[in-house]
Amino acid sequence: MIRRAVLLLLASLLLCAGAGQAQAAGYRYWSFWERDAGRWVYATQGPSLARPSDGDVQGFRFAVSEDSASAVRPRGTADFATICAKTPAQEGRKRVALVIDFGTPSDAPGGASPPAARTACARVSPDATTAEALAAVAEPLRYDTNALLCAISGYPEKGCGEQVSRDEQKRKPVAEKSAPSDDGPSLGLVGGIAVVVALGVAAIWQVRRRG
Repeated sequence: MIRRAVLLLLASLLLCAGAGQAQAAGYRYWSFWERDAGRWVYATQGPSLARPSDGDVQGFRFAVSEDSASAVRPRGTADFATICAKTPAQEGRKRVALVIDFGTPSDAPGGASPPAARTACARVSPDATTAEALAAVAEPLRYDTNALLCAISGYPEKGCGEQVSRDEQKRKPVAEKSAPSDDGPSLGLVGGIAVVVALGVAAIWQVRRRG
């Protein structure tokens, strides 16, 4: 009887683990980044509020991410001098280097083919926001009613920050992942199952011993 109860409990826990894998993998959206000391840092402000300085490098990456901690960074290592080499400085204007990464086919909606990643140097007014710098070099842009950036250079054609399930998203190449894989049950769940197994075995042993 005890053995049966333990087996039923184990089956229930494993079903819960499987159900967790069917939950949402995250959201498909354009993330916004800033280059700081040669590395990408997730921006703390939206592009419509951020006001970069002359010489700054800003990046955008289209991908499926659970949250900012697991968001995928823009690819490429081009710095300001490289990106803006052909855009001379101009009095009364500032230059902002932009890296626009359209992502991979695994993150594309509806089987779309993402454009190749590119860079651009925006020369804008001194008080321009990142959104204004982006509009100067990567139109058409598309926003939703909440001012969420939905498309850059018309990509993607439809959708905006939609939720994506694990079943919908294809497995990403290892190099594309910014956070540890979450393909299996959590360590906490595995540990819990191990405890249940140990308790079950002990209970069965006690029953047999008394018998």
